[in-house]
Amino acid sequence: MIPKYVLPTVVTALSLGMAVPALSGEGHDHGDTPAVVNSNGPQRLPDGGVFLPKPAQRQLGVRTLLAQTAGLPRSVELNGKVVMDPNAGGKVQPLNAGRIEPGPQGLPSPGQTVRKGEVLAYVMPSIAPIERSNQAAQLAELQAARRLADQRLTRLQELADTVPRKDLEAAESEVHSLAARIAAVGGGLSTREPLVAPVSGVVASTSAVAGQVVDARELVFEIIDPSRLHIEALAFDTAIGADIGSAALAVGKERVPLTFVGAARSLREQALPLVFRAEGTALSALAVGQPVQVFVQGKDRINGIAVPVASLMKNPANQTIVWVKVAPERFEPRPVVVEPLDGVNVAVTSGLNAGDRVATQGATLINQVR
Repeated sequence: MIPKYVLPTVVTALSLGMAVPALSGEGHDHGDTPAVVNSNGPQRLPDGGVFLPKPAQRQLGVRTLLAQTAGLPRSVELNGKVVMDPNAGGKVQPLNAGRIEPGPQGLPSPGQTVRKGEVLAYVMPSIAPIERSNQAAQLAELQAARRLADQRLTRLQELADTVPRKDLEAAESEVHSLAARIAAVGGGLSTREPLVAPVSGVVASTSAVAGQVVDARELVFEIIDPSRLHIEALAFDTAIGADIGSAALAVGKERVPLTFVGAARSLREQALPLVFRAEGTALSALAVGQPVQVFVQGKDRINGIAVPVASLMKNPANQTIVWVKVAPERFEPRPVVVEPLDGVNVAVTSGLNAGDRVATQGATLINQVR
């Protein structure tokens, strides 16, 4: 037990000890020095450039392209969509309202290949009860009349030596006529309408379900040839239709050339429809009705540098820039002015000089270095 006269002295000593700062030994004082930055790693420089060492360039897959000035065609970008080729596609619609029944191979699925003339489904026509009863009554009358005609023909054939030949021929004709009428009326009660593929191709869309009731002229199947499609673009400037040198469509990173088919002679939505024909394996990635961008190149030329679309980036000021390699490990942003070219490349009309090395691959990763 600590005596009472000692307690004030102990408290005072503890207070003085807590107030004295603790000092580390020599060589162990961390202080307020900031963390050391690795100067050998990718980093954004004060002037806005990027320092990117060679190992980092290989790791990021950076590739550059030597800029070359050339006369490039002036292009216009148009909004378009994919439509079927009328000579390589078709629609399947019933002529009469009725109930859908599966075909010999069942109902086709989207993407299934079909042949021209193949039965895809059947439509059992819908007939009103009163109309069906009238046809059944007419069929019964015809059957009764044929039985009488058969009996009369049999009697005349037994008396063939005594009756005129014309009476025998008239009886035979009546029997044949009644048989044909019975077949026509009976077929109308039980005949199914076959839905046949008009062309060979792939089922693009289907709305058929077993037992479904459809109306006349309702679209049930749509068949296209994926390797033969049309592109329809809308031009608000009607003069574009008379100044088409070539056209192209970008599918991913692949450029698909288009063949100009013709321009309409009537406006649609205040624009002139232009139709192009596209062929090739790259079209398998497109679907009918898909919106696309069509690049129409005119006959006029402009001086510019063609660079890939992947080279274009945005800086913090929302300016379009490209990254130019000015040193083995240094890239510099260059604001540029561009015009459309063919969907895969763009024409740089200002901001680049011939001989500059523009980053084409890995430009996005360079733009993210901070």
